[in-house]
Amino acid sequence: MARRAAVLAALIIAGLAIVWAVFAIIPRWYGARGATPPPQTAAPAAPERKIKATLYYVSEDGLSLVGTERDVPVAEPIVAQARRIVEAQLGAAPAPLASAIPAGTTLRSLFMTERGDAFVDLSAEVTSKHPGGALNELFTVYAIVDALTVNLPAITRVQILVNGRESDTLAGHVDLRHPLQKNLKWLANPASPPAETR
Repeated sequence: MARRAAVLAALIIAGLAIVWAVFAIIPRWYGARGATPPPQTAAPAAPERKIKATLYYVSEDGLSLVGTERDVPVAEPIVAQARRIVEAQLGAAPAPLASAIPAGTTLRSLFMTERGDAFVDLSAEVTSKHPGGALNELFTVYAIVDALTVNLPAITRVQILVNGRESDTLAGHVDLRHPLQKNLKWLANPASPPAETR
């Protein structure tokens, strides 16, 4: 009888030990295994490298283009750098100058040939929102042509496409059927374009 009581007591003690293990030790061990590690803080990104590029905007009096030095992100290879320059050229003009490119115009694509011709494919807004007039059209075309040929000597000529297709003109005045070379005669002071005032 005493032996039975001792066995029963041992079983009760073992059962209590198992219950204690289930409710005390195992959840802690399992929780430690299943716990998600704290998120690692990302290292601060290195500042984006930039180059100084001359971009072209319409003067206050609306009679010439003004070359202005702007910061443009660095990109490789040269066709990627050309895209960055055109994207910057399509952005807002620094006051008090005006953009030569119609608002809403975007760069659809840009590619180059081995002989240095760049093809700049612009969205339809470059024609549909163009104000018209020979001088305005010259400014639009040569803001893009000169931005690429002045900043990237490897690009010798530029042809503007509209919505993926060749276009005769943007607004009826400048022949766009062939690539165009740099032409600085529309600049207010072609010898030394003024730097942007900050």
